[in-house]
Amino acid sequence: MRIKVINQSAHKLPHYETIASAGMDIRANISEPVTLKPLQRSLIKTGLFIELPVGYEAQVRPRSGLALKKGITVLNTPGTIDADYRGEIGVILVNLSNEEFTVENGERIAQLIIAQHERAEWEQVEVLEETSRGAGGFGSTGTV
Repeated sequence: MRIKVINQSAHKLPHYETIASAGMDIRANISEPVTLKPLQRSLIKTGLFIELPVGYEAQVRPRSGLALKKGITVLNTPGTIDADYRGEIGVILVNLSNEEFTVENGERIAQLIIAQHERAEWEQVEVLEETSRGAGGFGSTGTV
């Protein structure tokens, strides 16, 4: 699949690191470092603008290394970029650690995954088909 992209950053385009990678790392495109205090969040720009085909979305997800090592994650994960959005991709980072974290220009801050999706049409009914689970909610399947 080919996706049109405008790269206004000074960094290379996102790319897959391995043949089996699902996501591409995206980088911060900031004029000066941004320091996140514990529990602080900030919108970090990337300098990337994309044109997705209808029926596809781009999902912005955390980087596992940043989450494990530094406690940095994407706040609205996964963030969705719709096919009709033409603005700059921004990533809402949050610091869940007890220490300050500084985002540097060019730092890999999140992953971008391109995913196909369906559009649903609601069919209003009076009764839903029964299942063995029924209305059992959180924790009702007995598995941890």
